Amino acid sequence: MAHHHTSLVNGSFDQAISAVDRGFTYGDGVFRTMRIKDGQPISWPFHYQKLVADCAVIGIVCPSAELLMCDIQQLFPIDEFQNGEISVAKIIITRGEGERGYAPPAVTIPTRVLIKSAMPTYADANYAQGVRLHLCETRLALQPKLAGIKHLNRLENILARMEWRDESVFDGLMLDTHNNVIECTMSNLFARVGDHLYTPDLTQCGVAGITRQRILGLGSLLGLTCSIATLSLQDLLSADELFICNSLYGAFQVTAIDNQTWEQQALASTIRNILTHG
Repeated sequence: MAHHHTSLVNGSFDQAISAVDRGFTYGDGVFRTMRIKDGQPISWPFHYQKLVADCAVIGIVCPSAELLMCDIQQLFPIDEFQNGEISVAKIIITRGEGERGYAPPAVTIPTRVLIKSAMPTYADANYAQGVRLHLCETRLALQPKLAGIKHLNRLENILARMEWRDESVFDGLMLDTHNNVIECTMSNLFARVGDHLYTPDLTQCGVAGITRQRILGLGSLLGLTCSIATLSLQDLLSADELFICNSLYGAFQVTAIDNQTWEQQALASTIRNILTHG
């Protein structure tokens, strides 16, 4: 093993984040989390496209794909990988440094940060039997201008995640202030009703993950009609099958939300296989 660096700031191993970086002072930035296999980011075109789109929403010029790929190769040198070993990269792009006040300086140079971590280990039971969700009391506020993007202000998720300590709960289900189902604290959500697959509308709040986007494109392969819909908690609880997804674990079936349970079914594992090999 060459070096054990775990982060890179603007392409440098010894640069620190400035105390006046707007990502730190205001959460003025966006991020993505992805798997790295053999030094390569999995689903990179989706991740980069989403990073660019999220930056554009808040008016940040996203660093080029070449620059970020260069950073990834520095942080995940190919010779450090045993064959097929998976690790995790988090890319953070902030607006850069700024003086006091909300108005961004006329010219800013975005700060780009890459963080390397180990792939989380998920219990075998999550794959074999599915996962339990806690219904969170914390509601997602409506803000259509920021809806869908993965910005650095994640206090709602943090408050929601603080609601349970129970190890048997995998994630928390979050509703908006109108009681519509939106997402989980770290996952997107799908409900199958017959041969229809629904995922919540994220035009008012929530994070539109790239795994959700990929799954929406799998309808014909799965023999299901996929659509984005407004879902109430009752819609969700009466669905035939539920699963959650993100870029790290792929997809897990939901077998319980508080006291409501579902029997084990195959859709989540089918999707996980397609996401991994497709």
